[in-house]
Amino acid sequence: MEKPKIIAYLKPFCGWSQGVRAVLRKYDLPFEDRDIWNDPHQRLEMIQKSGQELSPCVEVNGKMLADISGEELESWMIQTVVITKDHAPVDVPLNAPCADHGEVISTPITLKR
Repeated sequence: MEKPKIIAYLKPFCGWSQGVRAVLRKYDLPFEDRDIWNDPHQRLEMIQKSGQELSPCVEVNGKMLADISGEELESWMIQTVVITKDHAPVDVPLNAPCADHGEVISTPITLKR
């Protein structure tokens, strides 16, 4: 099976982001880990592509999956035959909230043209 092209818009220490990373590690899938917490340009790109501000967002072969947990990502990839189910355990919960859940990033983001 050919490896998909994956771009993951994640926070460094978010439970949901860690769940997404765990699924991608479990299936040995290479991905671009885009830090939306420390890089406002990556956050803006995520918002533009997904049409919303919630994370994590994962783009798989051009299909944007917005506000997705590791469990949801794994389920979607199995249903769309991107991967075959592997029952191996992962090292973190796949659907745990972020420590910053409910906080709003207050840094305004503007697109320069």
